[in-house]
Amino acid sequence: MTAPRIGAVIWPMQSWPEAGETWRRAEELGFRHAWVYDHIAWRGTTPWYDAYTTLAAAAAATSRIRLGTLVTSPNFRHPVPTAHAVKTIDHVCGGRLDLGIGAGGTRRASDAGILGGDDWTPRERADRFADWVGLLDRLLRQPETTFEGTHYTAREVVQEPGCVQRPRVPFVIAGDGPRGMRLAARHGAGWVTSPHGDGREAWDTVRARMDAFDAACAEEGREVAERVLLTGFSEEPWLDSTAAFDDLAGRYAELGVTEIVLHWPRPGSAFDADMKVFEAVAAEHGEHTRRTGGR
Repeated sequence: MTAPRIGAVIWPMQSWPEAGETWRRAEELGFRHAWVYDHIAWRGTTPWYDAYTTLAAAAAATSRIRLGTLVTSPNFRHPVPTAHAVKTIDHVCGGRLDLGIGAGGTRRASDAGILGGDDWTPRERADRFADWVGLLDRLLRQPETTFEGTHYTAREVVQEPGCVQRPRVPFVIAGDGPRGMRLAARHGAGWVTSPHGDGREAWDTVRARMDAFDAACAEEGREVAERVLLTGFSEEPWLDSTAAFDDLAGRYAELGVTEIVLHWPRPGSAFDADMKVFEAVAAEHGEHTRRTGGR
């Protein structure tokens, strides 16, 4: 059993250059990857800066750590300009980009319905997510793409020279329902889950979802090696102490979790934590990243 690698969600709330210091600090601490949420706003939090612009700046400010969205939202991003931005950031960072993708938030205060119009039903949201991922996959793999879909269209879109990473940047897809898991099994290099919203104990929730995802991978005939656990949405004491982290990381490693993502401590919020513990966890578990430079 291999210990999970660790990453951090960095809140897009600092202006530059202060934000740049945080991204560089994540690299110095030894995190394998650093992520940013992709919303127009988030639960009324201000200020809240754009994820893709932030990643481009972070790409130029760092040299080793992998970077990504956790997760890109189809609610307000069309696949064509998204693919163009993804390709550009992958070139800026020298092939260190992982593209986290999800169905997007359902709260209007975050990104659902922020462009106006009717709320999407759960089925329409799932349909749009599937079309969005499928088209983005084509746009990033092919030199030219024309596509007429139910929800998205692309006409003679040229993407040369393409991504630095071939055949495209890795997709890390979030999905806890059957359709989301099938998308991750079909298109993903990784899959994202969390214990949120199930009603059971966190470990039992993740165990059940891991089993379901294994079944989805078997149906697709693919192996998806990276299993990403997003922490911070349960009562588990991930950052109470280094011993607490070690215990939880070991338990989830037994389930097959390969990546654990922590939130950068944010005072005055539910994501507050002792920065000394946070840094100690990075010092203990980030050595692999410092030695090898990530993926």
